[in-house]
Amino acid sequence: MPDARRFATLAVHAGEAGCPATGALDTPIYQSTTFTAASAAEMAAVYGGEQPGFMYTRYGNPTIRALEEKMAALEGGEAALATATGMAAISTAILGCVQAGDHVVAAQSLYGGAYDFIRRVLPRLGVDRTFVGMDAVADFEKAVRPNTRLIYFETPSNPVLGILDIAALARLGQARGIPTIMDNTFATPLLQRPLARGVTVVVHSATKYLCGHGDAMGGVIIGPKNYIAELNRDVLRDFGGVISPFNAWLILRGIRTLHVRMPVHCANAQKIAEFLEGHPRVERVNYPGLARHPGHELAGRQMEAFGAMMSFEVKGGYEAGRRVMDGVRIFARAASLGDTRSLIVHSASTSHAAVPRGERLAMGVSDGLVRLSIGLEAVEDLIEDLGQALAA
Repeated sequence: MPDARRFATLAVHAGEAGCPATGALDTPIYQSTTFTAASAAEMAAVYGGEQPGFMYTRYGNPTIRALEEKMAALEGGEAALATATGMAAISTAILGCVQAGDHVVAAQSLYGGAYDFIRRVLPRLGVDRTFVGMDAVADFEKAVRPNTRLIYFETPSNPVLGILDIAALARLGQARGIPTIMDNTFATPLLQRPLARGVTVVVHSATKYLCGHGDAMGGVIIGPKNYIAELNRDVLRDFGGVISPFNAWLILRGIRTLHVRMPVHCANAQKIAEFLEGHPRVERVNYPGLARHPGHELAGRQMEAFGAMMSFEVKGGYEAGRRVMDGVRIFARAASLGDTRSLIVHSASTSHAAVPRGERLAMGVSDGLVRLSIGLEAVEDLIEDLGQALAA
């Protein structure tokens, strides 16, 4: 993992290219759907991939390419592919690995959209799946079948902050010849680099910390060069989940300050988690920075810091969780994460409302669970806000 100075330089400069014609320092927004060619032969060569260049933004765009090159550099991958949303990244990456008759092993504790895609959509395409509820790598190994073609997981997981052993799952995949895909949205490449621990492919919702300002949607897939090229040619172009050049530019802008923002996010989160852990109206706090968290030691080994996401169980169940959400004054009641502003959501009635209750409880998403995305406000104000909401 690169040191902080190296990461900062990559975050600012990797993939960026100004405009030689005008001298503009910033990467231009190539807000064009199509690009001209000098001849039919050149256009055919670009279209077929024999010659570098651009012909149609659904196939590639200079602004989007800059984002892809920056993310490949930050994650330490061979290549990257930007998508319209985080879910487009997840679905595209998965569809690039499986086909009818295949089997997927996935962690049970997942972002609700990813869980629903694997649980509901893949079977309609003839792909079977097994969810693993335990954190032990041995449980993943037991779930592997002869036709298993993918192991999918995230760590820390959304929204219960479960921690999985990245290197151990990567070794399992390598030993069985099965690709591994990991969602690194919560940690970002600043705090955690799965490819360096052996994971095959990393996905991000770039809408979150990479953008950082809540004003652009996007996703990114990072992995082997040949795999990324196949995804672009055989999946993304056909399904059409292509990011706009303007959103790619906004995310490029956000990444330049990622190394400045994340330490403040993390420091605020640690203090808030400690406050909640001692509050009489809180049953449990899920934050890997707390010594009581079952994944604390493992997270300390594979993460540079513990992140800025957490969840906590309010005593009183479903309605108590909703009342806390309704009672805050500074926290925004919003379903996203990774913003400069602190956000709060009651998971059972929003992000995981579509998951059957029994499955939701098995994932650890209990009725009174409240998820927090800790922003950049003064931490004293955030603690005061949570305190008055809990008191109410």
